[in-house]
Amino acid sequence: MMIPLRALALAALAAAACMQGARAANAADAAFQAWLQSLWPQAQALGVSRATFETATRGLEPDLSLPELVIPGRPERKEPGQPEFVETPAVYLKETTFDRLAAQGRKLNDQYRPTLTAIERQFGVAPTVVLAIFGRETDYGRARDTHNAVRVLATQAYYGKRKENFRDEFLLALRMLDQGYVKLADMKSSWAGAMGLTQLLPSEFYKYAVDFDGDGRLDIWNSVPDALASAAKQLVDKGWQRDLRWSYEVLAPNDVDCTLGVPDNTLPIGEWLNKRGFVPAYGRKLSPAERAEPASLLQPAGLYGPAFLATKNYFVIKEYNFSDLYVLFVGHLSDRILDPRPFETPWGKVAQLPTRDLDRMQQILTAGGYYHDKIDGKAGMKTRAALGEYQKRNGLKVDCWPTAALLAHMEASGR
Repeated sequence: MMIPLRALALAALAAAACMQGARAANAADAAFQAWLQSLWPQAQALGVSRATFETATRGLEPDLSLPELVIPGRPERKEPGQPEFVETPAVYLKETTFDRLAAQGRKLNDQYRPTLTAIERQFGVAPTVVLAIFGRETDYGRARDTHNAVRVLATQAYYGKRKENFRDEFLLALRMLDQGYVKLADMKSSWAGAMGLTQLLPSEFYKYAVDFDGDGRLDIWNSVPDALASAAKQLVDKGWQRDLRWSYEVLAPNDVDCTLGVPDNTLPIGEWLNKRGFVPAYGRKLSPAERAEPASLLQPAGLYGPAFLATKNYFVIKEYNFSDLYVLFVGHLSDRILDPRPFETPWGKVAQLPTRDLDRMQQILTAGGYYHDKIDGKAGMKTRAALGEYQKRNGLKVDCWPTAALLAHMEASGR
């Protein structure tokens, strides 16, 4: 049977494309392997043996399925993003999730009471706070990491948006292997390279890992005492203050000015209550010491949800994960382990703009002199306050929340 010339031509083109793709892949792999080998002197300077280096890098290929990669010749794909930065408060802070995690947290609070008491005595971090981090990060150890940590860190160091940071993390991961803290087959991580029950990067492991069970090993993967103590040490080293709450939920007055909600705008809690009209949720009675503590106003959904007076410890947790929603989750879960009540003010139904739209808003706000922080496509405290200032100056409703309509107004007005 005669095969049509058009079919033969198409088959030849397809074969050529496959060969071209294979050559490109081989070239990329060769370049990746050459880059890996170029890191040997730096690994050696950290004390990594040649045997460990060869074992860890032999046959290693980049994982191109990871998010936040910049691959030459491939259009930057739309990423799902971390839930902390793309979900609305109502979605991220679900009551059903808190109910489940708080119930398990109460069991663990009883099970590990001697350990948690000892951690609080040494580090000054309440048991419920480290348990809440444990619950948020890995569902109390039930959500196990599945990625090869060495492959993740090498890929992010080669193709990621923060190459220098991840190169150092990759080298320290090799050092961890060489020093016998974990076996290569057991060195699993998240897509971003964090490891263990409370999620530490290799650099954080060397700074904060604690042998709290006294077995002579730093085991953040399997030892709950080690993992919880390591989380506590990380908080303390970032400035955690003993006997200070993470925040206080408050009921905001009807005329609240949401543009006041920036970290640097602090007042003693007593002044927020007496002079600004805020009321502690559930009629909580605050001691004189609590009323004297400085705090910032936090309205994570603008006017459409709960308000909080955030203390210094709020911002310490934020150093663990730079997201208001993450801090709210950890802080509220720590409360719920002992107190079953939800937030008194419910979350409103608001939409979360895509990262690219928030990025555009920040660019316009920066050009107009409203915003003076980094452009990161995230609607944090400073971005929300800047939006409120824009709304004030343009005669709009001041709610400090980014919407598609507000972005359209900003683009149309050009200011």
